[in-house]
Amino acid sequence: MPRAGQRPRLVEVAERAGVSLATASRALAGRDGVSTEVADRIRLIAQELGYVANPYARTLAGGARSTVGLVVHQVDDPYFAEIAAGVIQLAAEEGLLVQICQSGRDPAYELRQLRHLIAQRVGVILISGSGFDDPKVEAEARAELAAFQEHGGRVAAIGRHALGVDAVLPDNEAGGRALAAHLLDLGHRHIAVAAGSAGLTTVADRLAGVRSALRERGLPPADLAVVHGDFTRDGGRAATERILNEHPRTTAIVALNDAMAMGVLSTLRSRRVPVPARISVVGFDDVSVAADLAPSLTTIRLPLTEMGRTALVLALRPRAARPRRRATGHLLVVRDSTGPAPTT
Repeated sequence: MPRAGQRPRLVEVAERAGVSLATASRALAGRDGVSTEVADRIRLIAQELGYVANPYARTLAGGARSTVGLVVHQVDDPYFAEIAAGVIQLAAEEGLLVQICQSGRDPAYELRQLRHLIAQRVGVILISGSGFDDPKVEAEARAELAAFQEHGGRVAAIGRHALGVDAVLPDNEAGGRALAAHLLDLGHRHIAVAAGSAGLTTVADRLAGVRSALRERGLPPADLAVVHGDFTRDGGRAATERILNEHPRTTAIVALNDAMAMGVLSTLRSRRVPVPARISVVGFDDVSVAADLAPSLTTIRLPLTEMGRTALVLALRPRAARPRRRATGHLLVVRDSTGPAPTT
């Protein structure tokens, strides 16, 4: 036990937990090689002893504050690639390095990535991607980031509502409303949604916008066919198969991101369904390849590269008394994938 007035040491945590010093170090840093049960016990003991703050102070004092840690959901998704490009551009201008991690939309793995970045002595952490609509899921990440900031680290998020940090917030609900309004203006009434995984706030917000547009036109949102799947191209393919099989009257598909929209178009092409003569398709984000698809994709444009730059700008500024918020705005970009609803 530490003596009165003495800061507890890692060796005391290890002794109390009955593990080696190396195991205690790995557990508190979020590294591999320690079971979840053991790691949780070590962290609990560290908190009881008052050791929890020391890893942050020690790593930040190590001086490697020229590194920015960027956590994204999926590195091969053009949405995250373009955001990362904005972060990297500004980081280069500021003489900073960027380390990119992928969470795979797994909150537990995301937490491990955060702890890994802290252990690697980064000075800034940026988190890009949808949050999770269960507050309990976000609570651990929020606590980890709060401790990181208390000891000098800086944090900003893109697309996250509930982490208590500076954030760049895409115009998700308004964009979903604009997409649905566009399709309704074209005469579509049998609309289906290829939605990402349930439980993601981005999916919930964009879907809320689509339903809002229906209500504004006096149409029952309950009639909207919603098919959830992975927020990926393969998820779009699988959702489209279900829509064609279970909702054959569909004349328009709203994909809640462009990656899913690519999967939608791929499946319609393989099933020889003409777009937009038989089914119109819309996406969300306007990634750089959206204009080059066949047909070119009607979508909501977000300033993806600028979002990455803005997040890093926020993180590099002195911490404010309250988290700062920056809205992105949105723009409906109409291309060849949408047309009037078929008359028969």
